[in-house]
Amino acid sequence: MKTALITGASSGFGLLTSVTLAKRGWRVLATMRDLNRRENLEAAARNAGVLEQIEFHALDIKKSEQIAAIADLIAKRDEPLHALVNNAGFALPGFAEDVTDTELREQFDTNFFGSVAVTRALLPQMRKQGFGHVLMISSISGRLGFPGVSSYAASKFALEGWTETLRYEMKPIGIHVVLVEPGSFATDIWTRNAKQTAGLHDPASANASRVPAWRSHIEQGAKDRANPQVVADVIARVLETPRPKLRYVVGNDARMALRMRRILPAGIFERMLVEMSGID
Repeated sequence: MKTALITGASSGFGLLTSVTLAKRGWRVLATMRDLNRRENLEAAARNAGVLEQIEFHALDIKKSEQIAAIADLIAKRDEPLHALVNNAGFALPGFAEDVTDTELREQFDTNFFGSVAVTRALLPQMRKQGFGHVLMISSISGRLGFPGVSSYAASKFALEGWTETLRYEMKPIGIHVVLVEPGSFATDIWTRNAKQTAGLHDPASANASRVPAWRSHIEQGAKDRANPQVVADVIARVLETPRPKLRYVVGNDARMALRMRRILPAGIFERMLVEMSGID
């Protein structure tokens, strides 16, 4: 039985991936910041008949002592760690000029530095084994900016660069490092797991008049988001692929956006994005 550790497993892609892997015969170490939020995963696993294959562990990826404890737990287990899925993260919508240094650092502490810290802590185990998959849940926002999500996009762009470099460094050792880049899916990253910058609610902001139309476009887009199980299925297939490629773009909207940027003149593509955001 293969073993995977998943961060941010209490909801969204993390929850679905935990259940999907367990159904495929994996042992899953499902980690989350607050174990009191395990109920949804517990219920989904019980309904799928795989609860016994899932372990629940507390892990706040911003806390070094908890990361060290998880790494120690992995090192002491009899079975190897076949896969790490770095899924924990949140969104911080807000216009770039309004985002404070504190807000931006908070976004990076989780979406970038947290995932990096967990990966570094578990790489010695994979080096010792001589194999393993490290999978980063990135986003189409790691390839393409969009008005109102500069902080989130910046954190994912950083994650993409670090991960691509790590892939080249780990490849000769037998450790496969992969990016999964979902488009817009029906998870709670833009609802319960979203924090809003103070600037979005500041009537004195230079962008105050743009907020209602921008918010309306975001909410309208939420109605058309795809089934997130698609992403969990892709993750499972990637983890069972002996030699995975670097990037997996998931979702028709994500693939279309990259295609349009590639074939359209830059000016037309930029104007299209601005109009889609409602800020013009």
